[in-house]
Amino acid sequence: MKLAKTQPGTGTRLGRRAVPQPDRQSALVVVDLQNDFFPGGALGVQGANEMIPLVNEYIRLFHTRGFPVMATRDWHPPGHCSFTEQGGPWPVHCVQGSRGAQLHSDLVMPPGTLVISKGTDPKKDAYSGFEGTSLKDRFEDLGVKTLFVLGLATDYCVKHTVLDACKKGFRVVVIEDAIRGVEAQAGDSEKALQDMQASGAIKATAEDLGIDPSGL
Repeated sequence: MKLAKTQPGTGTRLGRRAVPQPDRQSALVVVDLQNDFFPGGALGVQGANEMIPLVNEYIRLFHTRGFPVMATRDWHPPGHCSFTEQGGPWPVHCVQGSRGAQLHSDLVMPPGTLVISKGTDPKKDAYSGFEGTSLKDRFEDLGVKTLFVLGLATDYCVKHTVLDACKKGFRVVVIEDAIRGVEAQAGDSEKALQDMQASGAIKATAEDLGIDPSGL
């Protein structure tokens, strides 16, 4: 990893809102980086593999500074209501205990990373990491006030996690170079980003946080 020569609090870009820098009241939220959401999986997102090296640098940045890293995952029981065979919109994916539900093997997750499971109720879907989980309580226990969010997919679980976080009073930074969208309809990802910004989220990239991605 190459860290750019920037100082905390200088993550700004002309024409953009000032980007908060990670501190002891910050956490990194890694959204649904599971095998089924990568190419070759049941719901593979185009371009997802290419962002793994950069995701690992974000994880390393937070972990080496002692800031929390948390991961969310779909953890569906067989016959979940979101599956097409049950009348839902998606093929069978992220079934509890399956390979498809595992986090991508190239992710370098810190030991003891808290993994929050969602979508565990067979009769309810859950795009947001906060829906039906203890995620908000975990952040409150740690004194976290700012969330840096990356992962899959921009137009579904990332979007809903960010929107819920904003509603719950967190300051939210969306790491836009480490998210990818399903794009069921052209433009869905861009609209999702606009919706997140309209709710108060701030967009950021590696350069804003002092990471030089050129060597990745």
